Amino acid sequence: MKDSINIEVVIDSMFKEPKVKIYTDKRTEEVEQILGAIENAHKSVYPPVLGLRDDVVVPVFQRDIIKAIVDNRNTRIYSSEGEFIVKKKLSELEETLNPDRFVRISQSEIINLRKVKGFDFSVLGTIGIEYDDGSRSWVSRRFVKALRNTLTGFGIAEKGGRS
Repeated sequence: MKDSINIEVVIDSMFKEPKVKIYTDKRTEEVEQILGAIENAHKSVYPPVLGLRDDVVVPVFQRDIIKAIVDNRNTRIYSSEGEFIVKKKLSELEETLNPDRFVRISQSEIINLRKVKGFDFSVLGTIGIEYDDGSRSWVSRRFVKALRNTLTGFGIAEKGGRS
C-alpha cells in the first residue's frame, strides 16, 4: 500500500450532492477501507444493525454484513466479525438495509452484493454465489430474474462476475 492516494476533486454546478467514484483494477482491503471512511464521514441514513452475540448487543456496520438469513426462526447476520442474532424478522431487517448494497436471493436470505466474490451461472435456472469469506449460497428460482436485473444495473456481466 502506498503512502498516498490519487484524489481529484472536481467542482461542477451540475452536481448538487457529492459523487464519489473509485477507479481500481480490483477490489482490495484498501478499497474497502476507503469506502468505509467515506460512509463514516457521510451521515448515512442506513444505521448499523444491532446484533446479539453471547448476551452482548453489538452494532454491526452494514458494510461489514456478508448476509442475513433466517435459521430455525431466528434472523442471523454474518459479518467479518462473526455471527449475530438480530431481534427482527428478515423483512423488517430488509427495510433498514441499504438497497444499493443488499438484495434478497430467497425467502430466507439477503446478501450484501459488495461481499460477493463471484457468481456462478453454470447451473441452469439458478445462480450460485461465493462470498469473500469463502461461504456459498444459491439463489432460489423465484428470485433469479430479479437478481439478474440487479446485476445488470450494477454492471456485472453474466459471463464472469464483476465487469
